[in-house]
This record gives sequence, structure tokens and C-alpha cells, in this order.
Amino acid sequence: MLEGNGANKEVEDMQEKENEIPVEENIEETIEDRDDKDKEIEELNNRLLRLQADFINYRKRAEKERESTINYAIEPFVSSLLPIIDNFERALESETNKEDNFYKGVEMIYGQLMKALKDNGVEEIVALNEDFDPNYHHAVFMEETDEYESGKVIEVLQKGYIFKDKVIRPSMVKVAK
Repeated sequence: MLEGNGANKEVEDMQEKENEIPVEENIEETIEDRDDKDKEIEELNNRLLRLQADFINYRKRAEKERESTINYAIEPFVSSLLPIIDNFERALESETNKEDNFYKGVEMIYGQLMKALKDNGVEEIVALNEDFDPNYHHAVFMEETDEYESGKVIEVLQKGYIFKDKVIRPSMVKVAK
């Protein structure tokens, strides 16, 4: 029985020697594996960061496009209201009896319409006594005058309107020469 144990021990010793890898080689392989895994982790993290940034940019771009679509979808509607506003103003200016109930009713409707437009980003271009600006004003007449400086708007013939920083219709004006 002792012989059997001794033989088993010899077989075990031989198997251990076969399985043994020199310590230096084992450490180098472990360091290389760790470096490879660190590089892979870094690459995956970079990839994840790029994907997150792409998604954030996509979301911002989609939001801007959605806002732009809404704004520009409303713009033709607002443009179609401008002649109606002009007619309201002409009607109010032509009426002599300002105490008439009909006049007051029309004035109230005009006020509600203007408030609704203002609440939705439509504003009148202020032109009278301002410097002429071709981005906002359309000069129809030029008049020589000593009352105003050259280049000043002296009369507004038709009001202009801005819709969210975009000119829908420039003001038609008379400019001092």
C-alpha cells in the first residue's frame, strides 16, 4: 500500500511540473490581459460618450426643427390676417363718432385681435421718428424737410410686423431727405 501511495505521489508531482508555468511568463500574460481589457474598456467608454453626445445633439436638433415647423406653419396664417388688421385700422380712423356703440365694438374686437397676435409673437414694427432701416422699412417716398434729420421716418403709410424676430411685412414709410 505504501508503494501505491508513493507511485501516486510521483504521478502527481509529474502533473504539477507539466502544469507549472514559469512565474514571470504568468505575470507578463496577466499584465498584457489587463492592459488589453483596460484598452477595451476605454474604447467602450469613449464609444458610449460619443453615442450619448450624438443622442443629445439629435434631441436638440429635433426640438429646434419642431419649433421651426410650428413657427413657420403659423406664419402664412398671420400674414393673411395683416390685411384684415389694416381694414380694422382704416375703419376705426374713418369713424367720426367715437362714442357710438358700433365703433366701440369694432375697437374692442380690434384690441382682442391685436392682443392675440402679440401673445403669439407678432409685434408691430415701430417706425415713426426712427432711423430708416431697410431690414424693417420699405421707403415709398422721400421728402425734403427741415423738421427731421435726414434718414428719419417721418410717416408710416402701412404698418409692418415682426413674427418671432422675422419680418413678415416691412413698414411702408416716408423718409426725410
